[in-house]
Amino acid sequence: MSGIGQQTDDQLVERARTDGPSDTRAFEELVRRHQGFVVANCRVITKSAVDAEDLAQDVFVKAFFGLKRFEGRAQFRTWLQRIKVNHCLNHLRTTKGAIMVDIDNLAQDDHPEMQTAPSAHVDVQAASDRERILMVLDAMSDTLRIPLMLRDGDGQSYEEIAGHLGIGLSAVKMRIKRAREEFRAAFAHTSVRSVTADQAP
Repeated sequence: MSGIGQQTDDQLVERARTDGPSDTRAFEELVRRHQGFVVANCRVITKSAVDAEDLAQDVFVKAFFGLKRFEGRAQFRTWLQRIKVNHCLNHLRTTKGAIMVDIDNLAQDDHPEMQTAPSAHVDVQAASDRERILMVLDAMSDTLRIPLMLRDGDGQSYEEIAGHLGIGLSAVKMRIKRAREEFRAAFAHTSVRSVTADQAP
C-alpha cells in the first residue's frame, strides 16, 4: 500500500472511515491538505483572523464525525466546503443576528447584466496581493462580501448560494455583480495608493 502522503483524497477518506478513532493518520493527512483553504475562507467570511482558526478546527471536527455519512457523490473538498460555509454562516448569525437583509429592488431576474459570466475570481490563498485582497474584502459589507466569496472563492452555484443565504436567485445574482464591481474598484484604488506610496521620497 502506498504511503498516506501519496494516496488520493478518496483513498484517505475510505481509510479514515474504516479506521475511525483507532487510527487517525488518514484524516490528519486530509486536514494537512485542506486546512489552508478552510482557514483562509473562514477568515474572509467572518472577517476575523482570531475566529478563523477556531472555526476551521470546528469544521474538521464536524467532518471527522460526519465521515460515516459522506457518500462520496462529491469530492471531499466540495463536501468540506459545504460544512465550512454552513458553520461560518451559523457563527455569523449567532454573533451578528440576521446577516443577509435585502437591499434595494432586486426582483429583476432577466436583467441582461445579471446573465454575464464571471470576469474575475477572488483567490484568497494567492500569495501575491493577499494582504490587499483581504483589506478590500474586510471593507465590504457582509451582504456583498459573503455571496462573492461563496461564488468566486468556493465556486458555488447561484442556486446553492441562494439556499445558504435564504434569499432569492435574483438577489444573489445582483449582489455578486455589485460585489465584483465594488471589489475591482476598491482593489484598483489600493493598487494606485500602493504605487504612490512606493514612489514617495
